[in-house]
Amino acid sequence: MQQVTEAEDRILCRLEDIPEGAAKGFPGPPGSFVGLFAVRKDGRVHVYVNACPHIGLPLEPLPDRFLDTRKQVIICSAHGARFRIEDGVCVTGPCIGEALEAVPVRLVDGQVVVPATAGL
Repeated sequence: MQQVTEAEDRILCRLEDIPEGAAKGFPGPPGSFVGLFAVRKDGRVHVYVNACPHIGLPLEPLPDRFLDTRKQVIICSAHGARFRIEDGVCVTGPCIGEALEAVPVRLVDGQVVVPATAGL
């Protein structure tokens, strides 16, 4: 379910489509080479561009597999870098101190909304 609410907005999904403590991937907007992913933790939704700052590869090895087994950090499957969910900052791995590209996110009528250009 990817719709545009206004020219500058894009609906990723309904909030209930991302269970608490889980992550979900989404394709990028038309014309982009990278997708997005959302993580729901402690009642908040965090959205990032799905590209490791180390070499730009997508993070997940399988669809929607962005988190470690304890669901405490985001992991890059290529090099094992670990990123805080709250701000996307790398805490271990080859890109320590760098961060995932955060995407502004709003909840509108139970839907997860991002800028239409997120990921371009």
